[in-house]
Amino acid sequence: MKTLAISIFALLLSMYACKKNKTPNNQGEPLPDVELKTRTVSSGLSHVWEMVYGPDQQLWITERAGKISRVNPQTGAVTLLFNVPDVVANGEGGLLGMALNPQFNTNPWVYIVYNYNSGSGYKEKVVRYTYSANSLTSPLTILDLIPASSIHNGSRLLVTADQKLLITTGDASEASSAQNTSSLSGKILRVNMDGSIPSDNPIPNNRIWTYGHRNPQGLVQVGQKLYASEHGPNNDDEVNLILKGRNYGWPNVEGFCDKSGEQSFCSANNVVEPLMAWTPTIATSGLTYYSADLIPQFKNSLLLLSLKGSRLTQLKLNDAGDKISGSKDFFINEFGRLRAICQSPDGKIYIGSSNGGNDKIIEIAK
Repeated sequence: MKTLAISIFALLLSMYACKKNKTPNNQGEPLPDVELKTRTVSSGLSHVWEMVYGPDQQLWITERAGKISRVNPQTGAVTLLFNVPDVVANGEGGLLGMALNPQFNTNPWVYIVYNYNSGSGYKEKVVRYTYSANSLTSPLTILDLIPASSIHNGSRLLVTADQKLLITTGDASEASSAQNTSSLSGKILRVNMDGSIPSDNPIPNNRIWTYGHRNPQGLVQVGQKLYASEHGPNNDDEVNLILKGRNYGWPNVEGFCDKSGEQSFCSANNVVEPLMAWTPTIATSGLTYYSADLIPQFKNSLLLLSLKGSRLTQLKLNDAGDKISGSKDFFINEFGRLRAICQSPDGKIYIGSSNGGNDKIIEIAK
């Protein structure tokens, strides 16, 4: 009898634990195993924040203290390209995202976003440099005085197929600003390549593309669709399908519209629910889309990195690209905190760690 009672108690405890950790995350079906090979390309780096596979077949990276470097993916040689002079690294702040103009041969523009000290305090700005003779020159400020903090600075950049620059911003520790369309915080912003406001933005004469974001740190375009990853509080990290002019809920909604107060807010404010959410949180960060043939199992998948989760996650998309049909985790706790990711034209994947000491760039192939 005593044994039966213990067994029932253990079952109830297990059910409670499952309920407590359950997330309505729409994971879909489990995906098959993939045999992957890894190789350390470079080490001895510090807080790799961004990584772009350049038109020169080099990996362009940023490090949070202010360095922009190019890394030879074959030899691992790191060549310092530029040290941004006015970067101020404070907590999670510093030199963060970077994007290269896809039309680099015509206009070799390099966009960066970073934190600095202005006359009105700690802020963030986006600057465009021109690449010439192995250096960056002719800085043009695209946007400055973006609110910043030691946390929640967003800062992923993306040049879209229609030659617009997207900028993710965090709420900079002021959650209510994410719902304020007069604030640059907690948004995905959209500007022309020179920083002016596009005429087809959803709010006239406003840089906002979407709002209600907490801290989006991943952004990728797939065809005509945009996807972003976002840090939640102690729950509900998200991956979102980004739709023009829409509200993503923060701070009134965390993850799905699954509480009574959230449901009424979502209905009244046209809130977009995430494609997937994670509780416990994994600190979702770098995001890319896999389009090559080298690793067939990854085709038509978003590849997501996480900091706290210390893993790479495959998120298989359905044919319409509006749902995640399956997911699988790789390299759990193998390389520590992971933030930067890109794919080479031949299908190799490169990831960068962000552990603060002896950070690495890892090549993934099959």
